[in-house]
Amino acid sequence: MTIETPILMTFIGYLALMMGIGFWAYKATGSVDDYILGGRKMGPGVTALSVGASDMSGWLLLGLPGAVYLGGLGEAWIGIGLVVGAWLNWLFVAKRLRIYTQQANNALTLPDFFENRFEDKQGLLKLVSAITILIFFTFYASSGMVGGAILFEKVFGLDYTTALIIGSGIIVAYTFVGGFFAVSWTDFFQGCLMLIALIIVPIAIFNSSSTTQVDALPEQSLQLLSDNTSLIGLVSLLAWGLGYFGQPHILSRFMAIGDVKDLPLSRRIAMGWMIASLMGALATGLAGSLYFSDAPLDNPETVFIYLAQAAFNPWVAGLLIAAILSAIMSTIDSQLLVCSSVITEDFYKKWLKPEASSRELMLVGRIGVLIVAIIAGIVALNPESSVLSLVSYAWAGFGAAFGPVVILSLFWQGYSRNGAIASILTGALTVILWKQASGGIFDLYEIVPGFIFATLAGALVSMMSKPEQTVTKQYQAFKAQL
Repeated sequence: MTIETPILMTFIGYLALMMGIGFWAYKATGSVDDYILGGRKMGPGVTALSVGASDMSGWLLLGLPGAVYLGGLGEAWIGIGLVVGAWLNWLFVAKRLRIYTQQANNALTLPDFFENRFEDKQGLLKLVSAITILIFFTFYASSGMVGGAILFEKVFGLDYTTALIIGSGIIVAYTFVGGFFAVSWTDFFQGCLMLIALIIVPIAIFNSSSTTQVDALPEQSLQLLSDNTSLIGLVSLLAWGLGYFGQPHILSRFMAIGDVKDLPLSRRIAMGWMIASLMGALATGLAGSLYFSDAPLDNPETVFIYLAQAAFNPWVAGLLIAAILSAIMSTIDSQLLVCSSVITEDFYKKWLKPEASSRELMLVGRIGVLIVAIIAGIVALNPESSVLSLVSYAWAGFGAAFGPVVILSLFWQGYSRNGAIASILTGALTVILWKQASGGIFDLYEIVPGFIFATLAGALVSMMSKPEQTVTKQYQAFKAQL
């Protein structure tokens, strides 16, 4: 039996389980509310691990270990920034967003919430929000498809294009069928598998007799701050934490939890999982630096794959490598579902057929999943694509475009519809334009100027165009519920 055979059988068993969950979710999905937000009845554990798994994606098992493998622990500042950002998001945004979205005419999507929050009868704010989501999620979903293609390419010896088609097809299948229930419950199981994999792989490598001791690592690999660390570089890594406030696929989990009282427990579970997983990813990168010191890898982002195969028998390795597929699936399915909900609620129902039935909307949503997946797959066709670079671009786009809007919407009574539009446009355009430049100040991660300029634009425009009195009264009613 070759090494590919047990890995293949493990993959098939794992995927059968995921599709089984998708079919169960299909039977439990009776309305468009169920398909998009699970009927707002998700428990604290599922919510917590669904947030974590949909957040971290293949970046956690491919991009971050690869970055540490190349650059050492200096890359840990990304993780530190993410932990702080995620904790603040849970602490200050989760409860307010859950309450306000339900009060704002039971908004199911972020654009829907913005429209209802500001009573935008023209629908311009929803349109701008929806277009922004579809643009940046195309790149975000592409990053996951690149990760899936790398996985199938390295493990089964497939060419890149074939691997991309197979990996993407698997992910789309159960998202198409089950909607939010399928996505959240598969994320729960995938989050558990990801954590286990990130803990046992580096432990096995460090305990292996075939590797040298940790003190054999170059000194710079173990330094959080080295002589090469610049202020711009450090701020850029920490600034990843700003992205959490504007990620639609993460914020939708806050909107879907069944009881606001469960949020503190959910936050503790989510942050514990996140810290342990990030530490495992950092350790995996260092373990790779040790194990492959004499034979460097061609693609640093494959370090986890090769370590799993080196440290364990094929059956265990197959299960661990399936954790990469878990990470990829758990993010792309969330992204595709958000895109589906945007197409359904914010385009089709809003502009084309307001009287559409729930059954019709679910069909449109599933077709939307296919369309977005095809476009993202085309973007991912370039085999030179990097998971980390695609993720960083999309993360910055959402963080800068929506982060200031979400925060100001939840905390400032004087924030206006025109201010929200100004924030989204300024944040998105700043990220797009900043990304095209390089050198000097333009080496700063584009989320930083995007977030700052978007916040300032929203504040200035709101001061010049006050919100309607009915909008102010609705905000006061929301505050009273808190």
